Amino acid sequence: MKLSNNYSRFFVALVFYSAIGFSSCAQVAAPPKQEKKPTALKQLSDSALLDLVQEQTIKYFTEGAEPVSGMARERFHVDNNYPENDKHIITSGGSGFGVMCLLVAMERKFITREDGVNRLEKMVGFLERADRFHGAWPHWWNGETGKVKPFSKKDNGGDLVETSFMLQGLLCARQYLKDGNDREQNLAIRMDKLWKDVEFDWYRNGKNVLYWHWSPEYNWEMNFPVRGYNECLIMYVLAASSPTHGVPAEVYHEGWAENGNIKFPHNALGYPLQLRYQGNPPNGAPLFWSHYSYLGLNPKGLKDQYTDYWQENTSQTMINYKWCVDNVKEYKGYGKNSWGLTSSYSGKFYAGHAPNPNDDLGVISPTAALSSFPYSPEQSMAAMKHWYYDMNNQLWGPFGFYDAFSETDNWFPVKYLAIDQGPIPVMIENYRSGLLWNLFMSCPEVQTGLKKLGFETPALK
Repeated sequence: MKLSNNYSRFFVALVFYSAIGFSSCAQVAAPPKQEKKPTALKQLSDSALLDLVQEQTIKYFTEGAEPVSGMARERFHVDNNYPENDKHIITSGGSGFGVMCLLVAMERKFITREDGVNRLEKMVGFLERADRFHGAWPHWWNGETGKVKPFSKKDNGGDLVETSFMLQGLLCARQYLKDGNDREQNLAIRMDKLWKDVEFDWYRNGKNVLYWHWSPEYNWEMNFPVRGYNECLIMYVLAASSPTHGVPAEVYHEGWAENGNIKFPHNALGYPLQLRYQGNPPNGAPLFWSHYSYLGLNPKGLKDQYTDYWQENTSQTMINYKWCVDNVKEYKGYGKNSWGLTSSYSGKFYAGHAPNPNDDLGVISPTAALSSFPYSPEQSMAAMKHWYYDMNNQLWGPFGFYDAFSETDNWFPVKYLAIDQGPIPVMIENYRSGLLWNLFMSCPEVQTGLKKLGFETPALK
């Protein structure tokens, strides 16, 4: 089927979640039996609170990892653990974010380096034997068998976007380990081979654009050429950077940038945007568009002929913040210390929450504000403190802040999604030290790819 919708990931996900009914979401709309009283917590320094949030959230990818593969489970519900019998269903993109979380954990000494290497070895071993499709991994596998788990009927093959999120993590890990001991250097070599085996050129389908999906059974029937600005910039950067299956610059400029039509200067809520967002949503898109591609790709000083990506992401973040502060729909709890709209769980289904009347459903997703720390440190810290100190009993669990909540509907589900938890520790770390940005931008082939596409960045040598 052809997808031409406002929020690419939201609609791709909704295909699956609609098919299974997403009963776990439909059942959480009922309010809790009794309101929990807030617990008085010891006041921490800002640095200590950042440490705590990072460490607790990373546990999703350590204590919560699927044991056979070491990969990240798609989701975890504290009340019933693994709905729809998906205990062993793991996600490629979310696991790529998890790889980066492990690097943060090692660097911050939340886990030992040996433990981190053990976990990375298990993940790489799984990736080497699991189903691949012209080098690309599927969105989901069964973690016990390595066999593809269809995300929807025809989405049972390679997913180049999720694969790119995994590769972003693997390249950071390769750089982190490449000068280590013999064991670490060998692991880095194995990661390098996984990267070089991805056939980006195949996913052109003979055209100057990249396609999201390919299936050995349904071929190109998903028919999703990735055009116009969304969360997928990293895919085009990696495709141009690949030393084995690279694509020419025309694929980026004619496909992604639509022969220049991606450029669309405009203002939203007083903030400048330069790009035409896929689907032309008012006031921009869910905030994950400012996170997923930039976990490794450093937006600071990153420019091409279409926009300044630091300014674009900062504007998008502040639009999101201002929308929540203005709160034109008068939702309970919205304000300077509780904001952030992105794709996440919602009252009845997974939804692409965004700063416009149709897509603001009164649901706040903590990952939106917390993964925006580099762009909005003061606003993100205010939200973190409020949620931790004032709403701890409702929002804080074994793997950090829960995925989403609505004070308007008195809806506080104890649920997590890998792809929402992963960006939190990574982007906080990029705000604090630039760790993942420095690792990814140090890749020689990434620098070559950026130059090929006409990017400017201080990281280019």
